[in-house]
Amino acid sequence: MRVLVCPAYGSKESRRHWHDTPEKEVPFTEAALAGRLDPRHLEQLVRLHPAGAARFWGATATHDKAMAKVRTGDVALFTGKKRLLAVGEVGAVFANSAFADALWPPAPGGKSWRTVYSLRDFVPADLPYEVLAELIGYSKTYGFPGQLVLEGGRAQAVVERLGVTTRTVLEQLGVEEPPALDPAAVTQQLELERQHTATVSFERVTATTLYRREEQPLVIEFCATLSVPARRFRSSAGLCDIYLEGPDGVEVIEAKGRTGHAYVREALSQLLDYAPHSPLPVDRLAVLVPGPVDERELSLLHRYGVDCIHRTAPGAFHRAPAPDHVRRRMRELWTAD
Repeated sequence: MRVLVCPAYGSKESRRHWHDTPEKEVPFTEAALAGRLDPRHLEQLVRLHPAGAARFWGATATHDKAMAKVRTGDVALFTGKKRLLAVGEVGAVFANSAFADALWPPAPGGKSWRTVYSLRDFVPADLPYEVLAELIGYSKTYGFPGQLVLEGGRAQAVVERLGVTTRTVLEQLGVEEPPALDPAAVTQQLELERQHTATVSFERVTATTLYRREEQPLVIEFCATLSVPARRFRSSAGLCDIYLEGPDGVEVIEAKGRTGHAYVREALSQLLDYAPHSPLPVDRLAVLVPGPVDERELSLLHRYGVDCIHRTAPGAFHRAPAPDHVRRRMRELWTAD
């Protein structure tokens, strides 16, 4: 897996492009766009985005050599305003200046964005440059002036520290099914409908993705604060949010995007379901939420020996630990066969 670091909000032109494409989906099956696509690229887009619409970003010819390495399933980090703005998963990648110019008309005397890539998933994030630079292994003062393609161990370390799991990986694990669509049939349908209408409509397919879960930005932000890699494990109980093996033992964490009773109770039940399937015996369980919970919810978690971790500020979190004697007593139940 590679990690593509993309400056996305610097110049006035790039800010306009940002609002035009990543922030909203573009219907690529409309005649004005579809007519500029090579059939094989259209087929790939339809296969990855069966709804006929996708978010897009791109790069100028200056980056052709680096972009030639990028593949479906790679992770894209979008930077700007001295922050990591969003995390995405690369979908279709191809060189097509005509299509790029239709998406992002170049300014007078400006450069075309020759390489285009769609985004299978896209989620906002909020990390300062110094934190992102540290994750990559650069100086904290690094300003991310240009595009980067990270590979190997460096890329893997960033993905683990950010807690990113791509849809492509989920499909490979069998957790999620690839889009159920015959691209050849859709392409044929597109060619037929082009003769009668300017726009082709596809039924939107419902898919379960991790990037579109509302708690994913919270997970990304929390994992960036950790000193050990954040992993996940899959079992018959499902796919946990965060699995940690550190000097203080093994911890499983479930994240929720809200602090209401129903969300906390759901996280608790998931943790109790995941724990017996952990690769190693669990020492701690915790629920991660975006803000403080009421005393009722905190008491519920502590009754079962589960900690509560909540966000206090960007990149800052507070842990309310369960009483040690309760955790020790409950640990036997967490690890029971």
